[in-house]
Amino acid sequence: MAGIWEGQGTDQHPAAWGVERNDFFERYELQPVDRQTNGPQLFYGLRYHTHLVKPGEVETFHDQVGYWLWEPAARTVTLTLGIPRAQALLASGPAAAHSTDFELRAEVGSEVYGILSNPFLDESFRTLSYRIHVTVNANGTWSYEEEGVLQIPGRAEPFRHIDRNTLTRVAAPTPNPLARSAT
Repeated sequence: MAGIWEGQGTDQHPAAWGVERNDFFERYELQPVDRQTNGPQLFYGLRYHTHLVKPGEVETFHDQVGYWLWEPAARTVTLTLGIPRAQALLASGPAAAHSTDFELRAEVGSEVYGILSNPFLDESFRTLSYRIHVTVNANGTWSYEEEGVLQIPGRAEPFRHIDRNTLTRVAAPTPNPLARSAT
Protein backbone atom coordinates (compact mmCIF):
# COMPACT_ATOMS: atom_id res chain seq x y z
CA MET A 1 0.00 0.00 0.00
CA ALA A 2 3.02 2.31 0.03
CA GLY A 3 2.74 5.23 -2.36
CA ILE A 4 0.53 8.19 -3.17
CA TRP A 5 -3.09 7.38 -3.92
CA GLU A 6 -6.11 9.35 -5.13
CA GLY A 7 -9.80 8.68 -5.48
CA GLN A 8 -13.33 10.04 -5.38
CA GLY A 9 -15.25 8.82 -2.33
CA THR A 10 -18.51 9.35 -0.45
CA ASP A 11 -19.26 10.51 3.07
CA GLN A 12 -22.44 10.11 5.15
CA HIS A 13 -22.39 12.29 8.27
CA PRO A 14 -24.85 13.82 10.74
CA ALA A 15 -26.52 17.16 10.00
CA ALA A 16 -29.06 19.21 11.94
CA TRP A 17 -31.85 17.94 9.63
CA GLY A 18 -30.74 14.30 9.67
CA VAL A 19 -28.16 12.84 7.29
CA GLU A 20 -25.95 14.70 4.84
CA ARG A 21 -24.14 12.92 2.01
CA ASN A 22 -21.13 14.41 0.22
CA ASP A 23 -18.72 13.31 -2.46
CA PHE A 24 -15.08 14.06 -1.82
CA PHE A 25 -11.71 13.91 -3.57
CA GLU A 26 -9.02 12.19 -1.48
CA ARG A 27 -5.24 12.21 -1.66
CA TYR A 28 -3.75 9.51 0.60
CA GLU A 29 0.03 9.42 1.08
CA LEU A 30 1.57 6.27 2.60
CA GLN A 31 5.32 6.51 3.16
CA PRO A 32 7.48 3.67 4.56
CA VAL A 33 9.09 4.16 7.96
CA ASP A 34 12.08 2.25 9.28
CA ARG A 35 11.13 -0.81 11.32
CA GLN A 36 10.15 0.02 14.89
CA THR A 37 11.03 -2.05 17.95
CA ASN A 38 9.68 -2.15 21.51
CA GLY A 39 12.00 -4.66 23.15
CA PRO A 40 11.05 -7.94 21.46
CA GLN A 41 8.09 -6.36 19.63
CA LEU A 42 8.71 -5.47 15.96
CA PHE A 43 6.57 -3.27 13.69
CA TYR A 44 6.81 -2.54 9.98
CA GLY A 45 4.91 0.55 9.02
CA LEU A 46 3.71 3.33 6.83
CA ARG A 47 3.29 6.93 7.94
CA TYR A 48 0.21 8.41 6.33
CA HIS A 49 -1.54 11.67 5.64
CA THR A 50 -4.93 11.79 4.00
CA HIS A 51 -6.51 15.01 2.82
CA LEU A 52 -10.08 15.36 1.53
CA VAL A 53 -11.82 18.20 -0.28
CA LYS A 54 -15.29 18.44 -1.79
CA PRO A 55 -15.33 18.55 -5.61
CA GLY A 56 -14.68 22.06 -6.90
CA GLU A 57 -13.53 23.36 -3.49
CA VAL A 58 -10.08 24.00 -2.01
CA GLU A 59 -10.99 24.20 1.69
CA THR A 60 -10.22 21.04 3.64
CA PHE A 61 -13.21 18.76 4.20
CA HIS A 62 -11.21 16.30 6.33
CA ASP A 63 -7.55 15.87 7.28
CA GLN A 64 -5.97 12.93 9.10
CA VAL A 65 -2.49 11.65 9.99
CA GLY A 66 -1.02 8.59 11.63
CA TYR A 67 0.59 5.21 11.05
CA TRP A 68 -0.38 1.85 9.61
CA LEU A 69 1.68 -0.75 11.52
CA TRP A 70 2.02 -4.48 10.94
CA GLU A 71 3.32 -6.73 13.69
CA PRO A 72 4.37 -10.09 12.16
CA ALA A 73 4.61 -12.03 15.46
CA ALA A 74 1.08 -11.06 16.51
CA ARG A 75 -0.27 -11.14 12.92
CA THR A 76 -2.02 -7.80 13.48
CA VAL A 77 -2.39 -4.48 11.74
CA THR A 78 -2.73 -1.39 13.92
CA LEU A 79 -3.88 2.05 12.79
CA THR A 80 -3.05 5.21 14.71
CA LEU A 81 -5.28 8.08 13.69
CA GLY A 82 -5.29 11.75 14.62
CA ILE A 83 -7.51 14.55 13.32
CA PRO A 84 -7.13 18.30 13.87
CA ARG A 85 -10.41 18.53 15.78
CA ALA A 86 -8.64 17.06 18.83
CA GLN A 87 -9.50 13.40 18.45
CA ALA A 88 -7.20 10.36 18.31
CA LEU A 89 -7.69 6.61 18.17
CA LEU A 90 -5.84 3.34 18.03
CA ALA A 91 -7.56 0.51 16.11
CA SER A 92 -6.33 -3.01 15.41
CA GLY A 93 -7.29 -6.32 13.86
CA PRO A 94 -5.85 -9.61 12.62
CA ALA A 95 -3.98 -9.78 9.31
CA ALA A 96 -1.48 -12.22 7.84
CA ALA A 97 1.53 -11.08 5.81
CA HIS A 98 -0.28 -11.25 2.45
CA SER A 99 -3.82 -10.38 3.60
CA THR A 100 -5.83 -8.50 1.01
CA ASP A 101 -8.89 -8.07 3.19
CA PHE A 102 -8.82 -7.04 6.86
CA GLU A 103 -10.76 -5.05 9.44
CA LEU A 104 -9.59 -2.93 12.36
CA ARG A 105 -11.68 -1.81 15.36
CA ALA A 106 -11.57 0.57 18.31
CA GLU A 107 -14.04 1.18 21.17
CA VAL A 108 -14.48 4.19 23.44
CA GLY A 109 -13.29 3.38 26.95
CA SER A 110 -10.81 0.71 25.88
CA GLU A 111 -7.31 1.22 27.22
CA VAL A 112 -5.65 -0.76 24.43
CA TYR A 113 -7.53 -0.03 21.19
CA GLY A 114 -9.57 3.00 22.05
CA ILE A 115 -10.83 6.45 21.17
CA LEU A 116 -9.98 9.76 22.85
CA SER A 117 -11.84 13.02 22.16
CA ASN A 118 -11.81 16.58 23.40
CA PRO A 119 -14.66 17.55 25.80
CA PHE A 120 -16.84 19.12 23.07
CA LEU A 121 -16.69 16.08 20.78
CA ASP A 122 -17.19 13.73 23.74
CA GLU A 123 -20.39 15.55 24.72
CA SER A 124 -21.80 16.53 21.32
CA PHE A 125 -20.61 13.79 18.94
CA ARG A 126 -19.36 10.99 21.21
CA THR A 127 -17.63 8.34 19.11
CA LEU A 128 -18.66 4.98 20.59
CA SER A 129 -16.80 2.78 18.13
CA TYR A 130 -14.71 2.88 15.00
CA ARG A 131 -14.26 0.28 12.28
CA ILE A 132 -12.32 0.32 9.02
CA HIS A 133 -12.55 -2.50 6.48
CA VAL A 134 -9.73 -2.53 3.89
CA THR A 135 -9.62 -4.50 0.65
CA VAL A 136 -6.54 -4.59 -1.59
CA ASN A 137 -8.02 -5.16 -5.03
CA ALA A 138 -6.58 -7.39 -7.79
CA ASN A 139 -6.46 -4.41 -10.19
CA GLY A 140 -3.88 -2.59 -8.02
CA THR A 141 -6.31 -0.26 -6.25
CA TRP A 142 -7.36 -0.48 -2.60
CA SER A 143 -10.70 0.30 -1.03
CA TYR A 144 -11.95 1.10 2.43
CA GLU A 145 -15.19 1.54 4.28
CA GLU A 146 -14.86 3.21 7.65
CA GLU A 147 -17.61 3.67 10.18
CA GLY A 148 -17.67 5.80 13.29
CA VAL A 149 -20.71 5.16 15.48
CA LEU A 150 -21.65 8.45 17.16
CA GLN A 151 -23.98 9.21 20.07
CA ILE A 152 -25.50 12.63 19.46
CA PRO A 153 -27.63 14.42 22.09
CA GLY A 154 -31.30 14.50 21.14
CA ARG A 155 -31.08 11.42 18.92
CA ALA A 156 -32.40 8.16 20.31
CA GLU A 157 -30.25 5.89 18.15
CA PRO A 158 -26.50 6.11 17.53
CA PHE A 159 -25.55 7.58 14.14
CA ARG A 160 -23.41 5.61 11.69
CA HIS A 161 -20.92 8.04 10.06
CA ILE A 162 -19.63 6.18 6.99
CA ASP A 163 -16.88 7.01 4.49
CA ARG A 164 -16.03 4.88 1.43
CA ASN A 165 -13.43 5.17 -1.28
CA THR A 166 -11.38 3.25 -3.82
CA LEU A 167 -7.91 4.68 -4.28
CA THR A 168 -5.62 4.43 -7.32
CA ARG A 169 -1.86 4.76 -6.99
CA VAL A 170 -0.59 7.91 -8.73
CA ALA A 171 3.03 7.94 -7.48
CA ALA A 172 5.60 5.69 -5.84
CA PRO A 173 6.57 6.09 -2.18
CA THR A 174 9.62 8.07 -1.11
CA PRO A 175 12.15 5.89 0.73
CA ASN A 176 13.98 7.14 3.82
CA PRO A 177 16.35 9.71 2.27
CA LEU A 178 19.15 8.94 4.77
CA ALA A 179 18.95 5.19 4.11
CA ARG A 180 18.95 5.83 0.37
CA SER A 181 22.07 8.01 0.54
CA ALA A 182 23.91 5.45 2.71
CA THR A 183 23.84 2.76 0.00
